Amino acid sequence: MPLVCLTDFEAHAREQLSKSTWDFIEGGADDCLTRDDNIAAFKKIRLRPRYLKDVSKVDMRTTIQGEEISTPICIAPTGFHCLAWPDGEMSTARAAQAAGICYITSTYASCSLEDIVATAPGGLRWFQLYVHPNRQLNKQLIQKVESLGFKALVITVDAPKIGNRRHNITNQVNLMKNLLLKDLGSPEKGNLMPYLQMSPIDSSICWDDLSWFQSITRLPIILKGILTKEDAELAVKHNVHGIIVSNHGGRQLDEVPASIDALTEVVAAVKGKIEVYLDGGIRTGNDVLKALALGAKCVFLGRPILWGLAYKGEHGVEEVLNILKNEFHTSMTLTGCRSVAEISRDLIQFSRL
Repeated sequence: MPLVCLTDFEAHAREQLSKSTWDFIEGGADDCLTRDDNIAAFKKIRLRPRYLKDVSKVDMRTTIQGEEISTPICIAPTGFHCLAWPDGEMSTARAAQAAGICYITSTYASCSLEDIVATAPGGLRWFQLYVHPNRQLNKQLIQKVESLGFKALVITVDAPKIGNRRHNITNQVNLMKNLLLKDLGSPEKGNLMPYLQMSPIDSSICWDDLSWFQSITRLPIILKGILTKEDAELAVKHNVHGIIVSNHGGRQLDEVPASIDALTEVVAAVKGKIEVYLDGGIRTGNDVLKALALGAKCVFLGRPILWGLAYKGEHGVEEVLNILKNEFHTSMTLTGCRSVAEISRDLIQFSRL
């Protein structure tokens, strides 16, 4: 039977993957309230379609940080893609390149950055950084990704400490040790990524440290994990180029707002000065439309990409992206939007249910 929606891929992945791998991918923090609310919050928003408009041609293209993408649906940074498919991030990168969208590669990639770039040399790539306590190692890695053609640096801000992920504790998951210890070498010998992946995240980083990052790279800096207007205003003040509204898929601090619920105040706070994106809970084309109507420039997919990988590697990711892209095209057509620029707040209302 063909898989026709993203939840079909979820069900297939659950059957296909080992319990510990499934729990690692799907698990959230504590009671998983935020993880589940990310999805449920979209269902509280209703659409207000406009008819008798010429929608014979619908253009889904947009830009992020000045680069054109075919649709405002991109790939969020998630780690250890080789858990879902042997080629891991290389398959993901090829699928993103074929789709004409952006792929944010994680610090915890299970393939080397060189291999990821070589397998999809024409793809639009951003790099997600977990800040290491050693500044020199951060500098080496940032200079490396810049030289490899990555177009933006995405700094994750919501993980000064790893959230309380009960499934990982129950399953005694130590992915870093199991996947990376065999490759661990001295960073002086050029084996930088495994060394960084085995190391702690810097819990001392603060707003004033951003100027140091800006001093060592020409790449635009995006902050991932902002949920409040106060932090959004500080992001603008510190001259970052964008924000990803995100709660880490509900994997860090439980009982924070769903991403879509936090989006409105962040968008209002930046006053159009920087681009705002969203990840968390995107499962349908309607979800994409709702996020854009509330001010997101594009959305990023996390878990559904791993479900696609588990199905058929690169081709499974392509199927996930195509399904969502086709659904989004339908959503635009049936609400009277001929271009992404026509998607506005007037298209949605919040349900009283």
